[in-house]
Amino acid sequence: MALTTCQIENTDITWIDLLDPTQEEVQSVSTQYNLNSYTLLDSLDPDHLPKYEEHNDTHFLIIRLLHDENQKLPSVQSLSSKIAIFFNDTFIITVHRSSQPIIKDVMENYVRNGKVKSSIGIAIHIVGNALRTFDVPAINLSNEIDFYESKLFLKKNIPADMIEGIYYLKNRSGLYKKLLLLSNEVVTSIHAEGDQRPALQDVRDLHTKLVLLYDQVQDDANNLLNIYLSLSARKTNDVMKILTVFSVFFMPLTFIVGIYGMNFKYMPELESPLGYPITLIVMVLVCVIIFFWFKRKNWL
Repeated sequence: MALTTCQIENTDITWIDLLDPTQEEVQSVSTQYNLNSYTLLDSLDPDHLPKYEEHNDTHFLIIRLLHDENQKLPSVQSLSSKIAIFFNDTFIITVHRSSQPIIKDVMENYVRNGKVKSSIGIAIHIVGNALRTFDVPAINLSNEIDFYESKLFLKKNIPADMIEGIYYLKNRSGLYKKLLLLSNEVVTSIHAEGDQRPALQDVRDLHTKLVLLYDQVQDDANNLLNIYLSLSARKTNDVMKILTVFSVFFMPLTFIVGIYGMNFKYMPELESPLGYPITLIVMVLVCVIIFFWFKRKNWL
């Protein structure tokens, strides 16, 4: 376990940061600060989703941040990592299994230089930094949607694997949105007074903006999927239309050929010297009539 302790300047507030602790080590800290046993178990669960609770005059929250967006079919657990935070007016404890740059950023840029002097302020900045990890993926997904749109509408031949890429895009955007919606309880449950109220409002505005962005991305992904299926169906219909037109031309010709292919001895046209050219002329006339009929119906 890596344990970092930071005393907030000119206050009695202590920040304890626990990196990859064992259950016994967290239990030791829990006993010292009277932490709830159920929230303690939640803080050690690497797959736990975002939540907010209050026990023993101590606030407890879990926030997840993105760290890997390159998987084709990611899960919530593989896509993000978790930070658990306990805090009240005298201490703040952060628990996480992997090294988190946002913890170091808050500690170096906000706490040790005196910008933040309360535990609630530290929690707000950690939550804000976690939400900001959703910014770049939103931009990347929007760029992917633009890429697929240009392929759909500007290219004659639609790649067969495009539907797979659109599905992966839709899947990722849905997971990002799920994490943001689950984080809503955390964002709305934190309350701050004084200097930290603007920072908290910024976090809430950021959360609202990200939810709207991912709503738009998911809607665009669904629309792309529907457009792709519609274009594919239209292409299939065009092919069937061409095949139908050819079959209509050849059906009467096949009928005529079938009649004259019968092996009856007494067929009057068999003895006529003009039988063959007359038959060919009739076949051509049938094709011409069908052609103009299709033109009149605007089927050609």
